Order: sequence, then C-alpha cells, then structure tokens
Amino acid sequence: QVQLVESGGGLVQAGGSLRLSCAASGRTFSTYVMGWFRQAPGKEREFVVAITWSGSSTFYADSVKGRFTISRDNAKNTVTLQMNSLKPEDTAVYYCAAKKDLRSLYTAAKYDYWGQGTQVTVSS
Repeated sequence: QVQLVESGGGLVQAGGSLRLSCAASGRTFSTYVMGWFRQAPGKEREFVVAITWSGSSTFYADSVKGRFTISRDNAKNTVTLQMNSLKPEDTAVYYCAAKKDLRSLYTAAKYDYWGQGTQVTVSS
C-alpha cells in the first residue's frame, strides 16, 4: 500500500509559478507510475501529467504542455510538479496518484492510490 501526501499549493497571480510536491510512503515507490490530476469546482477530475517508474517517459495533457514539468526522485520517494505561466483556468485542487502500469493512464478511476489534494488558485 502507498500513502501519498501533497504539498505546495497556494494562491498565485496569473503568469506566476508554483511547485507541488507529493511524498509517498513505503519501499515500493519506484514500482508505481505517478500522475497528477486536478479538479475544479463543478467539473470532473482531469488528467494533468504522468511519469513512468524511472522517470524516463512523461505524458502531458495538451492544456499544460510546455508550462508544467513533472519529475520524480525515487531515492526520496517524491514526485514534483513545477507549474509555470499559470493561468486562471489552472485553478483547481491538484491530486497526486499512483498506479502500477501504463494502461488507461489518463483515466482517474484506474489509479490505485490518491493523496488528499492541494488547492491551487490563480488570480487574474
């Protein structure tokens, strides 16, 4: 079992940056594909980005490509989401999630473990 804890959310002006972190418990962190999802009020949870076990491959939603960067440190059991050039439409609760394989990577329901979420608010 994996426990995930996000941190780093907050309030930022449009064009600004935030760095989210997700800390994972357990010794099997490197065996999980890690993803970030977000959910705005009244909307479904949507895929943002994912990274493979070693970090060799990443997958981005078109809406964040070129602005967000995901990375992971398996020695520290952490995954980081660097968010630049933030827009008001990026406002949402951001969730860290873990799954074992690459199937249905963009589907929230296919992830096995979730963090509690961290709020990101971008003001215009």
